[in-house]
Amino acid sequence: MRSPIPGLGRVMVFLAAALASASLAVPEGWGEEGVQYGQVGTDVTLSCTGAHAGSPVQWRRAGAAALPEGSAIQQGALVLPRASLATAGTYSCHDENSGLLHAVSLRLGYLPGVPFVSCRASDYENFSCSWTSSVETFLPTRYITTYRKKSLTGEEKRRNKNGHVGPCLQDLSRPGTCTVHGSEFWSSYRLNITEVNPLGSSFRLLDVTMQAIIKPDPPEGLVVEPIPLAPRRLHVSWKYPSSWPKEPHFQLRFRLQYRPIIHRSWSVVETVNLSEVITDAFAGLEHVVQVGAKDFLDAGNWSEWSAEARATPVRDPATMASEETTTNASLESLAEEPSQAPNPEPINRSDTLEKMAILVSLGIFAFFILAAVLVVTILIWLRVRKHSKDETKPHNFLVAATHLKALPSESGCG
Repeated sequence: MRSPIPGLGRVMVFLAAALASASLAVPEGWGEEGVQYGQVGTDVTLSCTGAHAGSPVQWRRAGAAALPEGSAIQQGALVLPRASLATAGTYSCHDENSGLLHAVSLRLGYLPGVPFVSCRASDYENFSCSWTSSVETFLPTRYITTYRKKSLTGEEKRRNKNGHVGPCLQDLSRPGTCTVHGSEFWSSYRLNITEVNPLGSSFRLLDVTMQAIIKPDPPEGLVVEPIPLAPRRLHVSWKYPSSWPKEPHFQLRFRLQYRPIIHRSWSVVETVNLSEVITDAFAGLEHVVQVGAKDFLDAGNWSEWSAEARATPVRDPATMASEETTTNASLESLAEEPSQAPNPEPINRSDTLEKMAILVSLGIFAFFILAAVLVVTILIWLRVRKHSKDETKPHNFLVAATHLKALPSESGCG
């Protein structure tokens, strides 16, 4: 990103450029003394320090019988045209008696590219940013990481007209990451990640809002347990991630996913509690369960899924008894009549009530369907009957009229 940057952003970029220039002026700051850096594809010149002006010198390359193709010696310096990565190595210059005058280790690479940067807040008090280089430079690289608070209160503006600026602290144990501590949930920040190597620098500016980048760590302490006497139920419990401060104003909600181990598709349930009862598990099958978290007010993103936990619901006592009876019967030489004694195992009354409720619902549904069919049939029959009566009325009227017309004639004849 090389677009114009107002105010403090420009100052921060100038600071990065100054640091890069200082590094170029003192290359030993990037590695061992006697190292020279060059850019791939450009002409690289190696000076022979210690040689007298006008004295002839010889250049050699360690481990090679000859210098790279196209090399030339100009006024005691070795010029390597259009250097490639293969041109890197250790070079030395000698006087006419083969005495060593100077040795230099040449390292070649590329200018830094604009780094890829992403930020995430695992809680509402701090946020971290990570980055990766967009170009493999083959050279030692450093990063300058700073931030500026964009939305300022009146007091902050009076204290610092340029805004609140500070370092994004890098963690040596986690290369490529930095953290801003004490951030505010309702504030916006501008991050400046500058990549610097001996050849130059490049930077990325990233505007972040805490609400948009909040992403909790996965919940911890996930426990899944079967419920006695409940073949289709599993009890699941978990804890808040330890990185999330337990404050009443910033709560989490949770998403539970589970499936039998032999199935691929997940069932998902959302809750605000720290425990949940799965009511549609498959008896006797091992289930895998995971849980994720998100800000209660739906800010940011869901966390990654927690580590898996597994459990197997208890088997249905009636089914177990039936299977045991069948197995024993197949092993016995003489089949015996099954015992009519009541099953001593407790009955899962909840499942029986569910089945009865389903049967009653189906019966009521069938009754309404039959009633509707009967009503429709009656309406059709009444309509047909009415239509047939209407057709007979004109015919009867004509017969009656003819009969009345004939009556005077008959009386006259009499």
